[in-house]
Amino acid sequence: MDKYIFPFVLTQKENKLVGDFPDLPGCIACGDTEEELFKSAKEAMALHLYGMEEEGYEIPSSSKILDLKLEPGQYIVMIEVSMIPFRDKMRNKAVNKTLTIPKWLDDLAVENGVNFSHVLQDALKTYLGVNNPEQK
Repeated sequence: MDKYIFPFVLTQKENKLVGDFPDLPGCIACGDTEEELFKSAKEAMALHLYGMEEEGYEIPSSSKILDLKLEPGQYIVMIEVSMIPFRDKMRNKAVNKTLTIPKWLDDLAVENGVNFSHVLQDALKTYLGVNNPEQK
């Protein structure tokens, strides 16, 4: 599925707003303001769902908000995420790699202003015969 909507239960604890998704155990968010909280909740939910998708877990159905039992001072808001842009973001996320090359080659490359990341990416794409992530 490309869009998900889940209830998010929030409460105020001391000077922070905190909340969790009853349908997504372990998926929590917090913030100093409502704006921060909702942004954090959306990011946490997208990352949690992405992890579930990658691991092959079944995504649960969203609870009906009238079925949720709240404590005094808790509130429910619905959070929606679109997974297409999030998946693209994760697929294109940069990762660090450690590599070893001879010092003389490193010196020559630095002297010539070589962008190591760019050269390695180009070389890997050529070596693997791909131009974009969908070709893997």
